[in-house]
Order: sequence, then structure tokens, then C-alpha cells
Amino acid sequence: MKRISSIALGLIMVLFCSPDSQAQRIKTTSGDENILKGETTINIEFVYDGLSVGKYDKEADYIKAKTDEYNKKEPGRGDSWAKSWVSDRESRFEPRFINEFQDATGMTVKKDAKYTLVFKTTSIEPGYNIVISRKNAEIDAVAWIIETGKPDKKLAEFTINNAPGRIYGGYDYDTGTRIQEAYAVSGKRLGKYLK
Repeated sequence: MKRISSIALGLIMVLFCSPDSQAQRIKTTSGDENILKGETTINIEFVYDGLSVGKYDKEADYIKAKTDEYNKKEPGRGDSWAKSWVSDRESRFEPRFINEFQDATGMTVKKDAKYTLVFKTTSIEPGYNIVISRKNAEIDAVAWIIETGKPDKKLAEFTINNAPGRIYGGYDYDTGTRIQEAYAVSGKRLGKYLK
């Protein structure tokens, strides 16, 4: 009986850990991935230009469609959602990325650091959770390291694909919560990769 319980527990752990650990891919596309060796501080900037969302090539089209959809159901709800869609970047996504990156690298984020990591989100899959069915959020991004104040010269560049976002236990009904977790995973994995 103990053996069966141990096997069942092991299978459950594999099921819960596998998607997160295998889904995301980070790849060095140019430069030296060891550039931060010996550094204790870094500046981090976020860019969202040219972002696609779900099936929409342009983020503006996604925002308009969702705003209209929510406003039809409840006047003003879509307008409120649209404001949150943008404000979540600074209030939720970026802090989670930074916290996980700092934990993974042991570095401190400071504006006057020698190097700056620029993290550009290229696509977001918001996912959904309607209790009986769900789809995880995902983000794709490119990141590069520059000397702070010298944005034209990329010293190293990376791609981040399929960074998953979900809350274990299934209580991620809010789009922002799922996407926030995708940023947390990206910060942690990119930090470990660079360390």
C-alpha cells in the first residue's frame, strides 16, 4: 500500500512540475551569455512595442475587441478592464519579473548599474479559466543586455518562448494573474540561465 501511495505521489509531482519546467525555452541568439559574471547590480527596462495578443496581430485590436465585449455585458466594465490591461504591466508583471530575476541571480536592480537588461514582450496568450476548461497564459519575448545609457549596442541577446502562466490549484480566473505568473517564470528562468 505504501508503494502504491509513493508511486501515485510521484506521478502527481511529475504532472504538476513537467509543464512549467519543460515548456519554456531560452536561447542565446547573439553575444556572450556570461556578460553579467561578477556583476552585483543590473538595471531592467521593459518594452511592449509591436506586441501581439492571442489571435490578434496588434495589441490595439485585442484591447478594442475585449473592451467592446465587456461593455456590451456591463456598461463601463470594458473601459475599466482596458485601463487594468495597461496598468498591470507596471503594478503586477514587471515587479514579479524583477523579484524572481533578483532571487535567481542574487543581483540587485538599480538604475545606475553598469548594464541594463531590456525585456521586450513580443506576444501574450492571455489564456482563460472557466472552471470546466482552462488554457494557460504564455508570453514570448526577446531580451538583450546593453551598457546602461548606450541602447544602440546590444552586448548579448536572448529569446524566451512559451513562458507559461498559471496558478496551481486553478484559482487564476483573472487574466492579469495568469500573465503575471508568466512574467514571474520568465524572470526566474532567465535569471537562472544568465547566472
